[in-house]
Amino acid sequence: MLRTISRSPRALPRRRFVTGAALACAAPRLLQASPALADAWSARDVVIPKTPQPPPLASSSFSLTVETVPMTVHGAHLDAAGVNGLAPAPAMRWREGDTVRIDVTNRLDEATSIHWHGLRLPADMDGVPGLSFAGIAPGETFTYRFPVRQSGTYWYHSHSGGQEQGALYGALVIDPAAGPVHQTERDYVMVLSDWTDVAARDIVSNLKFNSDYYNFRQRTVGTFARDARRDGLGRAVRDRLRWGAMNMAPTDISDVSGVIYTYLLNGQPPDIGWTGLFRPGERIRLRFINAASMTLFDVRIPGLSMTVVAADGNDVEPVPVDEFRIGPAETYDVIVQPQSEGPHTIFVQSEDRTGYARGVLATQFGLTGPIPPMDPRPLRTMADMGMAGMNMGGANDKHEAAGMNMPGMAMPSAHEKGNGAPAMTAPADLKTGVEVQSVAAEPMNRLAEPGDGLENNGRRVLTYTDLRATRPGTDPRPPSREITLHLTGNMERFIWGFNGKKFSEAEPIRLALGERVRFILINDTMMEHPIHLHGLWSELENGHDAFRPYKHTITVKPGERLSYLVSADTPGLWAYHCHLLYHMDTGMFRTVVVS
Repeated sequence: MLRTISRSPRALPRRRFVTGAALACAAPRLLQASPALADAWSARDVVIPKTPQPPPLASSSFSLTVETVPMTVHGAHLDAAGVNGLAPAPAMRWREGDTVRIDVTNRLDEATSIHWHGLRLPADMDGVPGLSFAGIAPGETFTYRFPVRQSGTYWYHSHSGGQEQGALYGALVIDPAAGPVHQTERDYVMVLSDWTDVAARDIVSNLKFNSDYYNFRQRTVGTFARDARRDGLGRAVRDRLRWGAMNMAPTDISDVSGVIYTYLLNGQPPDIGWTGLFRPGERIRLRFINAASMTLFDVRIPGLSMTVVAADGNDVEPVPVDEFRIGPAETYDVIVQPQSEGPHTIFVQSEDRTGYARGVLATQFGLTGPIPPMDPRPLRTMADMGMAGMNMGGANDKHEAAGMNMPGMAMPSAHEKGNGAPAMTAPADLKTGVEVQSVAAEPMNRLAEPGDGLENNGRRVLTYTDLRATRPGTDPRPPSREITLHLTGNMERFIWGFNGKKFSEAEPIRLALGERVRFILINDTMMEHPIHLHGLWSELENGHDAFRPYKHTITVKPGERLSYLVSADTPGLWAYHCHLLYHMDTGMFRTVVVS
């Protein structure tokens, strides 16, 4: 069950707490076991470097203490979960080829854990309580020790209850043994997150009581009149009746919104912002990590082109873009090269446009860039329900109209194809009911789409088809079998699962050690789902054949069908789940057994 660190009865309102917490954590601190490693990406710790890259680590041994971080803001006292006195947790930098040792001591009054997200390591080092180890009880120390077999941008976080939401997460950068492919003068980590002081268990309870609990942006009489003028009265009425019969709304973009979330960049709320220094003409690497519990973000730097050079820690052929969407748990590395002094605003909108995080690239502290207006909010459509051929809206229906199948109306899966995979059919026993609100009739290959709210916005937006690995994959074998999983749920009851079953009802997914498997995911829901397979790479079938991008987290769009290849090369029990925290907690979780 989800739990959070207990707080004082005098806890502050959310936004006052965030402001105070950011100020309290602004001073840089060193990881105690590694004097060469500072909180190198804190804005107030930036210096003009004499070398293009930070120096390599002097040590591969670390001591992390998970503890409550006391804070006093305007006379109110409260505690947050943190590491070594910092919340969010401090960044770490490793080196490919080293064997690292991390001693994690738990000073909380409840069990904790650390999961090394995206890392290839032995199963007993993966950090999932009840699956790969027993967890770290209060007062105990657990030692993680494993060889570092990869490089790139990753992160670490608690896999215990709601601690991840409570700031128990941090950045992890692994320098390649052969040196960087792209030389840069600056190297900043950009950790995105969503903060609330509402207990995780209370959020789940509220969503089960009313799935629109945090969604106040419903359509109104005014929007109906606008739709009727544009599409005709009859069409507008039919559209409203469809959504009314489903007891759902096309405005359901995010389960939890800016109503209770404050969106942070490197722990800083938008009213304070984060600052990174630069000199005009310098090449700057920005390592974006989405550590949010429930939020997809759209990232852009108005006036600056970004070149995407890595996805989920793995190099990709450079892609120039103006904007990209990043799902929870994903990472993207981009390079920018400002020619003018700026300042240049780093603008990070939530997908539902209920808030934003903000930073700035500047030549000195104290400068702030202009903040652009947020884009129009997107609305879900029939395509988002896997029924693309039945859209009811007009020319602008991605923003203004939508529809879906009626309750109790089982929509059998159509003949599916695409992504190079053989045709598949839906599981014969997948029917609508308590745990399956709908089944996609026409799931689509949507890899070339940027995502709801990003279409035709006049900017170059990254898509999954843009991602091409810089070298062929290590396993050229074709898959010997296929595993089809439907991403299912019931918004009204806030129940989520795979193939209509919650974790408590499902058998493990069993893979033979050494086999090559194709996973096919079909999203029968109207929500995005960032799907994370622990311990193994997911090679996304996006049309680039042997140059498929290697990812650890794949965001599946509503109504989408996609596939990826997995080589079961590491034995053990591995977690497999949606990385939206409350979807995972309410059922969208499986165990993958490799033996």
